[in-house]
Amino acid sequence: MTVAEMVRTYPADLGGVDRNALVRCIEECQACAQACTACADACLSESDEELPGLRKCVRTDLDCADVCATTERVLSRHTGYDANITRAVLEACATVCASCADECERHANHHDHCRVCAEACRRCEQACRALIDSL
Repeated sequence: MTVAEMVRTYPADLGGVDRNALVRCIEECQACAQACTACADACLSESDEELPGLRKCVRTDLDCADVCATTERVLSRHTGYDANITRAVLEACATVCASCADECERHANHHDHCRVCAEACRRCEQACRALIDSL
């Protein structure tokens, strides 16, 4: 709700950017960053026997959370907009989300938090690609 309202109330033209796609992407980046942070924490709370097999998942989760948070912030700034920067950040976010989803899906049958995280990553990847297509 807040994201949509902020985009709606932005006083200047957004240069043809699809506002609905922008709102969806910002919201999915926020949700994905939160899911990845929580998944990394949940992985660290698994048993000592399982933790070694989850190290890559933790690392990928944290990388994805950072990239999603950065993408959300870049997409929230419109003054002096540069489509090349936006496109590069969105491509990076989509790539990291795809990698994180792949890693979490490896553990999803055994760890529900990985399943939830993978789903959030896929939604964010799709939202980033949809926004790229609208640029």
